[in-house]
Amino acid sequence: MFRALIKIAFFLVAGILIYNYFFGTADEKENSKKVFGQVKGVVVSVGQLLKTEKDKFDAGKYDAALDKLGEVYHAVRAQARYVDEKVIKRLDELENRKADLENELKDIEAADLQNASPALKKKDPKVEKERAEKLANQAKRKAELLRELETLVKDSETLLQDAGQ
Repeated sequence: MFRALIKIAFFLVAGILIYNYFFGTADEKENSKKVFGQVKGVVVSVGQLLKTEKDKFDAGKYDAALDKLGEVYHAVRAQARYVDEKVIKRLDELENRKADLENELKDIEAADLQNASPALKKKDPKVEKERAEKLANQAKRKAELLRELETLVKDSETLLQDAGQ
């Protein structure tokens, strides 16, 4: 219900802007042009942000973070005889979460390769729409992976602090 109201409001605002752009007074046309310019700026900014994150992802940003966590876990495990049993259990849990994130990363990278734009002579709108949806889903998965990775790093820092006490 709420979603439908948002859609209706969006189309209403878009309709008013388009109407004012073509049929409005000079002031209304000017305001519509400003709004369209601002919307274009936001879309361009979001596009640049996604491109930057994709470049970081492709450059192995997540791989490096996961590798560093693995090194830290190995060092903690090497000192396990001096650490409380609860810390060892938490370390096992964090290592399992790290492995899950690595598997998710591999899945995302495989899907990125699969979603690479094929060279088509004539673009089919349905195929392009499906491809755009897949790319949007991949962007969401990458954002979720980043949040999970940040949480894992924070939990690991907490573990290290607890182990150091």
